[in-house]
Amino acid sequence: MSDTTMPHDSSEPLRRAIGERYLQYALSTIMHRALPDARDGLKPVHRRILYAMRELRLSSAGGFRKSAKISGDVMGNYHPHGDAAIYDALARLAQDFNVRYPLVDGQGNFGNIDGDNPAASRYTEARMTAAAEALLEGLNENAVDFRDNYDGTLQEPVVLPAAFPNLLANGSSGIAVGMATNIPPHNIDELVSACLHLIKSPNARDETLIDHIPGPDFPTGGVIVEPRESIIETYRTGRGAFRLRARWQVEDLGRGQWQVVVTEIPYQVQKSKLIEKLADLIQSKRVPILADVRDESAEDIRIVLEPRARTVEPEMLMGTLFRLSDLEIRFSLNMNVLIDGRTPKVCSLKEVLRAFLDHRREVLQRRSQHRLDKIAHRLEVLEGYIIAFLNLDRVIEIIRTEDEPKPVMMAEFQLSDVQAEAILNMRLRSLRRLEEMELRKERDDLIAEQEGLVGLLASEDLQWKKISEELRAVRKQFGRHTVFGERRSGFSEAVEVAEVSLEDMIEKEPITVVCSKMGWIRAMKGHVDLSQPVKYKDGDEGRFLFHAHTTDKLLLLDSNGRAYTISANNLPGGRGMGEPVRLMIDLPNEVEMMTLFPHVPGRKRLLASSAGDGFIVLEDDLVASQKGGKQVLNVKAPDRLAVCRPVDGDHVAVVGQNRKMLVFAIEELPEMSRGKGVRLQKYKDGGLSDATTFTRAVGLSWPFGDGKTRTVADPELGEWIAKRAGSGRMAPRGFPRDNRFP
Repeated sequence: MSDTTMPHDSSEPLRRAIGERYLQYALSTIMHRALPDARDGLKPVHRRILYAMRELRLSSAGGFRKSAKISGDVMGNYHPHGDAAIYDALARLAQDFNVRYPLVDGQGNFGNIDGDNPAASRYTEARMTAAAEALLEGLNENAVDFRDNYDGTLQEPVVLPAAFPNLLANGSSGIAVGMATNIPPHNIDELVSACLHLIKSPNARDETLIDHIPGPDFPTGGVIVEPRESIIETYRTGRGAFRLRARWQVEDLGRGQWQVVVTEIPYQVQKSKLIEKLADLIQSKRVPILADVRDESAEDIRIVLEPRARTVEPEMLMGTLFRLSDLEIRFSLNMNVLIDGRTPKVCSLKEVLRAFLDHRREVLQRRSQHRLDKIAHRLEVLEGYIIAFLNLDRVIEIIRTEDEPKPVMMAEFQLSDVQAEAILNMRLRSLRRLEEMELRKERDDLIAEQEGLVGLLASEDLQWKKISEELRAVRKQFGRHTVFGERRSGFSEAVEVAEVSLEDMIEKEPITVVCSKMGWIRAMKGHVDLSQPVKYKDGDEGRFLFHAHTTDKLLLLDSNGRAYTISANNLPGGRGMGEPVRLMIDLPNEVEMMTLFPHVPGRKRLLASSAGDGFIVLEDDLVASQKGGKQVLNVKAPDRLAVCRPVDGDHVAVVGQNRKMLVFAIEELPEMSRGKGVRLQKYKDGGLSDATTFTRAVGLSWPFGDGKTRTVADPELGEWIAKRAGSGRMAPRGFPRDNRFP
């Protein structure tokens, strides 16, 4: 095999090769898949679906055809992609909960607002709607350019004439490479008003356009609660978001009972998933004021929300649900569209309307020129007919006697080839007497129409006047007095309500908390006398006994320095022996309970380990949201949490297992939320036994037998006062033998 027949290898840097190919892919995705055209608001797949339906003559007044036939034609003729993707796009155009002005009239199951999928394409049928026909109007009149389809066998339109601004009317969404678009639907009546204003005032400000288009108009209704200033800025920049809430009302059930009924849900929220989320909020008790949710929807949306108590304010209930569920969403706007079908750009509202109006002007000019060409051709033919009528006998004679009548007629009557051909193709019935008068009348009418079209093409003002007339006709067909025309989404101010917690719903009642040494906990009603005997299980004994309220949070600290939170309202009743506290929190079996007390917001506590390290902590930082608690004091085995006392005073007293006591100012201890802390007292042997806080001016006191109290105050107290982390001196005479402060 010679070298000349070897295949030719071309090499290029991998970086450049990948870059060029990825750029081609990115451009293809941007232009031919994901971003809509600003002129007709359609992506290629939607444009091809509508054009294929037109070719199948599926008019809004005609019959239906199987969706499989339509998607098959689209795939075979114009869109060489998966038929499932084409059918999904077609089905979406028929969903009145997804598309503000449906472009496809569907017959059969095309899905629903619960998120159920459409039936298979072989079971459903479709045809165009009047709105789709308005987008296609003018295709036969050279209104837009055509291009070859993917295999060059057919022609397809580059863009549709689009009698109304479909980009804004139906919205669009798509994700391309490195860019995305998301445009909400709007009301055609308002869009036409804004277009007419823009025609009169080409330099109109964005604020005045908002007077005509106050905001989106979603197919599923709802209430827009975005401030006007924010909406103006969003439309001016082409980026932003709209807060959209469900529409609801209160139904009076009599005897003070009521329920909330949701009649409209936010756009693109699946009703079934919304119900699941609301049920989950009830199950997890995140919205304690909500008792039940029911879906009573038929053709209309009807979601019933039952409050837990009649005393709850409906606004408070809904405000909480708006915050925690999809009853309120933020619909983002990113007006990233193709200008002239080629250039992606984030446009303002004004720029998008301008692109549509400029497109309509070009369509008007092209249709007018197309009509002029048709008129010119017809006038030429009519002139030939009139000449033939004036010389009818001679024309008949030429046709009867000449072998080639056409050149003879052309030479004798100065006819053009078109005129001669038309005369020769004339039917005999056209030779009646009255025909000449009709021909002259048609010629005069066409000349008048021709003059009007020439004047239209020569005058920009006349063109905009004509476009305004066309837009008013669109408004009459799809405006607010029609089936689809009335605005569905309302406007309101967002009233924010305070979040309602479970504690807010608990009635405050006194209880006495009882917790045994083995960890069995219960709550007796009322504030019981703490000196009276309490029953425990055999072999068990009391450990913690104190007064609290049902609204309190109980804080438990274990020997590892971990803090847990228990709701007093969740404690079992005091009739039995209670329940193990380890069922309520994830307290390991090998870990010991050190202290249990009701949480007082804002109170501070002194934490210290048996190693002699500690710090001041705010009780609020001890509250844990998880059953597993939160680590507060870091200790290493065999050390453990030794002290957890409320802070009350300006000095700290520490005593070690060696009975040496040290007193220092509380300012020397840091305030932390978690950690190891700092050294309180130094030891050669053993560790910390106890610590407490007191006011120096009052002195340090403890019980001293027979109901007496021993108090050590200045100047005697001065013997033990020193800097933090010292060794200290032997405890004063009479200090408790258990080495602990009271």
